[in-house]
Amino acid sequence: MDLSDNEWRERLTPEQYAVLRNKGTETPFSGEYVLPKNDGTYLCQGCGSVLFSADSQYESTTPGLIGWPSFSDVAKSGAVELRDDTSLGMHRTEVVCATCGGHLGHLFEDEHAPNGMHYCINSCVLDFKPKGDE
Repeated sequence: MDLSDNEWRERLTPEQYAVLRNKGTETPFSGEYVLPKNDGTYLCQGCGSVLFSADSQYESTTPGLIGWPSFSDVAKSGAVELRDDTSLGMHRTEVVCATCGGHLGHLFEDEHAPNGMHYCINSCVLDFKPKGDE
């Protein structure tokens, strides 16, 4: 998805723009989707692509990773791309939408996560569609 900077600004709220386009991070516990939802699917606010299933969402108990939506896996293979991120003086794995390239959050190894992998995602970049509305 190739939009100009002005088109992205028109399409997104200021917070969504700061996170999706400028690799920002929302304030912990500020997002609508921090706690797991019932059946449904999480979509990218930037382009509407399916990213995560509510089936893989869980409430994190890992210090430093609490306060953002947590997922153990993506909804389907190829939904996201993983990139090296060495910003802030540390090495992390950035998670971006495979369709629009928007920054979603980071992936961490986490022994407390259901499968040992923790997708720590900003709530403001997600849109939730309950099962049946997808």
